[in-house]
Parts: sequence; C-alpha cells; structure tokens
Amino acid sequence: MTEQYQHRARKRFGQNFLHDAGVIDRILRSINAREGDRVLEIGPGQGALTEGLLNSGAQLDVVELDKDLVPILNNQFAGRGNFSLHQGDALKFDFHTLGAEPGSLRVVGNLPYNISTPLIFHLLSNASLIRDMHFMLQKEVVERLAAGPGGGDWGRLSIMVQYHCRVVHLFNVGPGAFNPPPKVDSAIVRLVPHATLPHPAKDHRLLERVVREAFNQRRKTLRNTLKALLSSEAIEAAGVDGSLRPEQLDLAAFVRLADKLFEQPAAN
Repeated sequence: MTEQYQHRARKRFGQNFLHDAGVIDRILRSINAREGDRVLEIGPGQGALTEGLLNSGAQLDVVELDKDLVPILNNQFAGRGNFSLHQGDALKFDFHTLGAEPGSLRVVGNLPYNISTPLIFHLLSNASLIRDMHFMLQKEVVERLAAGPGGGDWGRLSIMVQYHCRVVHLFNVGPGAFNPPPKVDSAIVRLVPHATLPHPAKDHRLLERVVREAFNQRRKTLRNTLKALLSSEAIEAAGVDGSLRPEQLDLAAFVRLADKLFEQPAAN
C-alpha cells in the first residue's frame, strides 16, 4: 500500500477524495488544459486531477491546506518541472503572487462544500486574472450558480456570480465517485469571466449591498426589504416594481437599483 492511500480524509477540511477514473477523465476533457496554460488547482487532495493536468504540459500551481498531504503530493510530483506547490489556505491566497498575465489563469478545484461560496467570492475579486474556472461543487450550489430569475434557486450567489461570469452546469457526479462518499450529489461547473460586463454597475459594492439586503428576507416585497436603502419612489424611478419579491428580478434590474443608490448623496 502506497503512502497516498494511508491518508484519511479529514472532516474538518471537508475532504472527499475523487477516485472514479471515468469521472476524472471527463473532468480533464472538460478543462482541456494545453501546453502553455497557467493552471491553479485548489485542494489537489491526493492528486486525482493533478497527474492529468501535469501531463497536458500546462504550468501547474497547486494550493493545499492540509500539511499532511504536502509530502505526499511532493513525493508524487515535485520532480516535474511544471509543478509548484503552495501550502496554505486558498481563502487567504494572493493570486497575484503567481505572476500570471491578466485573463490567463485557469482555476480548477474539487472544492470543500464548507468553503465553496466564500472561495468563489474570493476568486471573483480576482476575476481580472482569470480565464476560466472549473469546479466540483455540491449539486445544489451549481444549480444556484446557474439559476435564472423566478425560482427558489435564484439569489445572491446566482446574481453576483453571473454579474462577473458566464455559468455552465456541465454534468453531475454521484457520491460513489468519492472516498469517503459524501451524503450529497456533486456537479461540475464552468465559470468564464465576461470580457465585457453585460450589466456594469457604477459601484459593484453597492450592488452586493442591495442584493444582500433584498434576499435577507426574500419572501418580502422589495419595497419592504430595501426600505433602509431606497424609498418606494427611488425603486420605481429605477424602473422596478416595488411590489415584486427579489427572486422575480433579473440581474439588470438589480444593477439599476444599485445605480440609483449610487446617485443618492449618502450612498458611499
């Protein structure tokens, strides 16, 4: 038995190691890494995807939090000239230290469910560096990322990710592909930062604020849930019906509300 199989998945890191060769191959084909690509793998675990990414000829940086996995990964891959390992927390990682050209970084990860949302927001704050992202996430999270207005999945995560990126739900992955098997289904999603934002806000921080306030009480009307930020008159002036609930508004309408807030003297 090799050393890599002696490492037990740790609950506190949300570890579920991918082992299904068919699923691994399908993910690698979806990523389609090429020689000359700059790839960042978050949470390589036991290296299920790492081998294939290195074989593509891409320059690969990996960020791994679990210090016990670092020697295992180094033992497998440190001899490869296109491999660099960074031990640390991806939530605190400064992506600019990689020296990647703007719009060139390809990010890959089987993200622990407990940090997937904050990590995606951390990556979006570095969207100018990123060409695309491919993530394994809880299926419900991917459904929220890819959702459209009018349904229960449409919310803060959908809006803020779609503000920055095109979202493609690629395929689902069952629990049996992992060791230990998680209690939920997973899915692969592709996020591609927009070259030009389709609905640019005058201040994206105000957009985040409006969306957060709106969905804090998603069953209430916008007139009620946004009353601390915008008057009924201001909501109407933004071309939005204040009697609607937040899930009924599309991204463009939320941007109009944020821009109306920007125009108010005390907004900043």
